[in-house]
Amino acid sequence: MSLSPQLNRSAVESLVREALLKQLGKPTQASQPPVLLVNSSARHMHISPENLEVLFGPGAELTVHKWLYQEGQFASQQTVTLIGPRKRVIPNLRILGPCRNLTQIELAFTDAVQLGIDLPVRMSGDIEGTPGAYVMGPKGMLEMKNGVIRAARHVHMSPADAAFYGVKHLDKITLKVSSKGCNTRFDDLLVRVDPSFKLEVHMDTDEANACGLEHADKVELSKA
Repeated sequence: MSLSPQLNRSAVESLVREALLKQLGKPTQASQPPVLLVNSSARHMHISPENLEVLFGPGAELTVHKWLYQEGQFASQQTVTLIGPRKRVIPNLRILGPCRNLTQIELAFTDAVQLGIDLPVRMSGDIEGTPGAYVMGPKGMLEMKNGVIRAARHVHMSPADAAFYGVKHLDKITLKVSSKGCNTRFDDLLVRVDPSFKLEVHMDTDEANACGLEHADKVELSKA
């Protein structure tokens, strides 16, 4: 029997573990904190199948360059050129796959300054009223009416992870990063819960550089 794409191995293991613990009358929260990964998310693009064809030609598909930590997500081999309102450009903007139902570009604050765009901080997918831009691919040009954002820092959690931290989908949580000579606290991380998720914090490159993430000794989440 094959599993549907939405019900991957990690999700099944999480659900089975919680069900067994309930039957045994044991608490579902783990005694030790789950392994927490904090990653810097470089500027990138998400794209719809229709817009992919505009940029790369009819029948175009994303091909894998590198698999990412979250199940089924990957950095594709396809890159584009982003053109801002001052005709300043960011070349080699990588597209992440698989395709989505909308097109969106996520930049850091310094990217926005370079392009001359005043970007709002938004949750992924919340693009109503956001700035647009031009995107150039090898086969065509795409005019985005909106969809260029600074992504709100967030943490992916499975239901078991959310139970451990005592949070639910779209709650806020605090991240503490301890690095040599640089201890930093990030409040209001958006919690995103789904059975397919593995525990991972996403922040942009500006935030990662500010807290010295590359040399961090300790990272921890807390509700306080």
